[in-house]
Amino acid sequence: MTSIQANLIHELLRVKNFISPPRKELVLEKERAQLDGYSRIFKSLVELKNQPVEVDGIPGEWITPPQVESRRAILYLHGGYFMFGSIKSHRNLAGNIAAAARARALIIDYRLAPEYPFPAGLEDALSAYQWLLAQDIQPSRSPCRRLSRGGLVLSVLLALRERGMALPAAGVCLSPATNLNLSREGWESNTKKDLMVNRYLAEQIQPMYLGGIDPCDPLVSPIFGDLHGLPPLLIQVGSNEVLLSDCECFAGMPAGVV
Repeated sequence: MTSIQANLIHELLRVKNFISPPRKELVLEKERAQLDGYSRIFKSLVELKNQPVEVDGIPGEWITPPQVESRRAILYLHGGYFMFGSIKSHRNLAGNIAAAARARALIIDYRLAPEYPFPAGLEDALSAYQWLLAQDIQPSRSPCRRLSRGGLVLSVLLALRERGMALPAAGVCLSPATNLNLSREGWESNTKKDLMVNRYLAEQIQPMYLGGIDPCDPLVSPIFGDLHGLPPLLIQVGSNEVLLSDCECFAGMPAGVV
C-alpha cells in the first residue's frame, strides 16, 4: 500500500506531465533544478540532524535520525541518471531510509556528467566508501552497513570486488539503471506510463555519461557483470517504470540476489 506522500507525488507528476509533456531536448540546468525542487514536497518522516562533512575532498553530509544504533551506517548514492541529483534533492529520502534502518546515512555530491563523465562518479563513490572504512565503520558487522540507491551501487560493488576490497553487508537498489544499452522491452512498453524517466532524455544522457566507454562494460551496465561473491541485494522498482524489464532480468541472474 502506497503512502499518502507517495500518492501526492504521483498525482503532482501526473498533472505536471499533462500540462507540460516530457521534453525531447535536454536542458541540463532545468532538469537539475526540477529534481532539486522535488525536495520541497518529499518530506522527512522524522526529525533529522544534518551535518555537512568533507569526504576525502567530496562534499558530503551525515544524516542522523533519532534512535540510531551505535556504528550503523549507510552510504547513500543519490539517483538522477548520473547527470542530475544532489544532497539537496535526496536528503529526505536518505533520511527516511536511515530512520527505518536505525542507522546514520552518509550522502555525497559525487561528480556528475557531462562535466565529469564515467568513471568520475564511480571513483567518488569508491572514495566515500573507503573514507567510511577509515572512520572505523566496519563493512560486515551489521546488515545496515550497506550501500543504497540505484545503478551506481551495483557498479561500486563490482569495482570493490575487482579491487579485492571488503564488501558491505548488503546493497539496496531503488530503480537501478542496470543496462545502458536502453534496449529492453520496458523502454517500449512503459515509456508513456513512467512519470519520472524520460526516454528521449535518457538517449541523450547515455553517450554523455559514457564518454566513449562501451555501454556493455559491467561497470556502467552491471547486467553484463558477474555477480559471484557480491553481498545480498534488494532491488525495488515500480510496475510502470521503463527500468522494470532490465531490473527483472538483472534480478534473475545467479549469485547473491535476494
